Amino acid sequence: MSAADISATPEWIAADWGTTHLRLWAMRGQNVLSKRSCDQGMGRLSPAQFGPVLEAEIAQWGADWAGIPVVACGMVGSRQGWSEAPYHPTPTDPRAHLIRVPDHAPRPVYIACGIRQDDPPDVMRGEETQIAGLLAQTPDFDGVVCLPGTHTKWVRLRAGRIERFQSCMTGELFELISQQSVLRHTLDLQGSDLSAFDAACAEALGDPARAYGGLFALRAAALLNGLDPISAASRLSGLLIGWELAATRDLWSGQTAALIGTAKLAALYARALGANGVQTQDYPAEPTTLAGLHAAWKTIGACP
Repeated sequence: MSAADISATPEWIAADWGTTHLRLWAMRGQNVLSKRSCDQGMGRLSPAQFGPVLEAEIAQWGADWAGIPVVACGMVGSRQGWSEAPYHPTPTDPRAHLIRVPDHAPRPVYIACGIRQDDPPDVMRGEETQIAGLLAQTPDFDGVVCLPGTHTKWVRLRAGRIERFQSCMTGELFELISQQSVLRHTLDLQGSDLSAFDAACAEALGDPARAYGGLFALRAAALLNGLDPISAASRLSGLLIGWELAATRDLWSGQTAALIGTAKLAALYARALGANGVQTQDYPAEPTTLAGLHAAWKTIGACP
């Protein structure tokens, strides 16, 4: 993203630094002055490279913003990231546990801590900031939060605290199966067949063990019956999300659900949950992340 002409100096800089991308927003309070992104994610960097990459990206705005603090979330705080931000145990308030990156002279940099669950073992890093953003917008929310993605999170939220959560590798499994398995010859990911999605999701949720055989059946149906590749891809998505719903039923059943994610993926989860009587409310990923980072920025004075 190219540099923008910014007449106002930001008070702080928000950063969402994941495995594949760095996203930056120049902020005054809650207001976005400008944003930019690059592909310098955690997966491409050694710990010594994070500081120079951050400063190079900020410099692309073309202004002298030395000393302006950065508040970051995501994999930048992992063990393989810039500076490890420790996990806080559940049950916990998802809002604003920050550590300061040591020895970065150009500016203060703060990283949001992740959250851990010891039994059954699970972790999240980055999603806690989005949940904090949800609470900043809806302080009284009580229910389950679903964050669809590579590793979808299901989070039980009560009285502003994360009680427990479960991660599901649905997004990663879909990518692996659709791009590296024999089914890659059978699928067209560029369209959608919602009827096929609905049927497969209901099958997998209703009888997960029996529906397991439906995976290779996609290949067989293409060979023998000319199954449409778009329908096959939608069935694959429905099977995986249906199994996920079966695995997390105790978290979402009878609850109100908040969905934080991209519009396309959140719509599929809303459809699947709605078919099972669950009302959903959408919280788009970018503004919700920024609301969580803003809440964290307001606590900097208390950060060690």
